[in-house]
Amino acid sequence: MTQRIFNFSPGPAVQPEPVLQEARENLLSLGNTGIGVLEHSHRGKAFSAVLAQTEADCRALAGIPDNYRVLFLQGGASTQFFQVPMNFLTKGDTADYLVTGAWSEKAVEQARRYGNVHIACNSKDRNHSYIPATASYSDRPKYVHFTSNNTIFGTQFKVDPKPPGDAFLVCDASSDIYSRPIDVAKYGIIYAGSQKNLGPAGVTLVIIRDDLVKSAALDIPDMLQYRFHAENDSCYNTPPTFVIYCMGLVFKWLRQQGGLKAIAEHNEAKAGKLYSYLDQSKMFRGTADRDSRSLMNVTFVTGNETLDKRFIAFAEQRGLDGLKGHRSVGGMRASIYNAFPAAGVDALVAAMQEFERSQG
Repeated sequence: MTQRIFNFSPGPAVQPEPVLQEARENLLSLGNTGIGVLEHSHRGKAFSAVLAQTEADCRALAGIPDNYRVLFLQGGASTQFFQVPMNFLTKGDTADYLVTGAWSEKAVEQARRYGNVHIACNSKDRNHSYIPATASYSDRPKYVHFTSNNTIFGTQFKVDPKPPGDAFLVCDASSDIYSRPIDVAKYGIIYAGSQKNLGPAGVTLVIIRDDLVKSAALDIPDMLQYRFHAENDSCYNTPPTFVIYCMGLVFKWLRQQGGLKAIAEHNEAKAGKLYSYLDQSKMFRGTADRDSRSLMNVTFVTGNETLDKRFIAFAEQRGLDGLKGHRSVGGMRASIYNAFPAAGVDALVAAMQEFERSQG
C-alpha cells in the first residue's frame, strides 16, 4: 500500500485510520451478512441496526436531550442555509445573523429570500480575522444564526452567542462539530456537513428540537420539511447509507478516545504547539487574532506571496499536503481536525523551522 502522508486538507479531510480499516473490511460483507456495506437496503435489518447505533452514539457523545431529533440529511450545510429560513421565516419575520466569514455570508444571502435579515455583527472590516466581542440584536428575531468555526479565516467562537427573548439559536458547526463538549440544550438547531470531523462527504447531521420540527412550515416541498425526515427516521428517501455507516464508526472511535472532553484536550494540545511556534517565528505569522484563533484551521502567512508558494512546495516534498491557504487569506492553512495526528503537527513545525533556517 502507498505510504500515507499528512493530509492538512480543509475537507474532505483526514479520517481516523481505524475507521478506514474497519470500513475496508466490511466492503465485501457487513459482519457475517454476506452482503457488503455499500449494498445493503436502507430498509433492511442490517442497515437499520447501523442507523440506530449511529444515532445512539451520536446522542451519547454530546448528551443530546430526549426532546431533540437527530437527522441524517443530504445537501450539505449549503442546503441548510435555505432550509432553515424556508421552514421558519415568513416575509414579516426577522432573523439575526452573526457574519464572521464566507459561509455565514452565504447563509445570509439565502435567508433574504424568505424574510428579513438583520446583521447583528460583522467582522468583514478586517477580512474576518476576528470574532466580534459583541452583537447588536434586532427587537424580536425569530432565530439567531452563527457559524461556530470559520474554516477559511481560521477563527472560532469561544463562547456561544445568547439570543434575545424567545429567539432560538441556530449553529452551522460544520468544521468543529464534536471537537469539544457542546451543551445542545442551548440550541434550537445545530447542523454540520460530515466531511471534516464526522466522516466522508455526503451526510448533513441536523440536531433539532422537537417543538421546532412540529412548528415548521407546511407549505414547502416534503423533502425540505424536517418533520418528514423525523417521522421517517431519516429514511424518507434513500439516505447515503455508506456515509452514515462511516459516521457511526467515527462516533465509536470518538468514544474510544474518551469522548468530547478528551478530544478537546487533544485538539488544544495540537493547535497550541503550532500557535506557539507561530508566535515566536520571525518568518511566519498567524492571521487570526489571538483570542479568536481556531483549533481546527490554523491560517498563517510569511507576508511574501512568493515565499508562501516556496514553503508550500517545500512542505509537499516532505509529505505535508493540503497546506495552501484559501485565496481570501492567502498563505497557508493547516486543518487539524479531530482525526489529524499530533505527529503531523510536529512534522509541520519541524518543516517550518527548517525552512526558516534555510532562508536565513
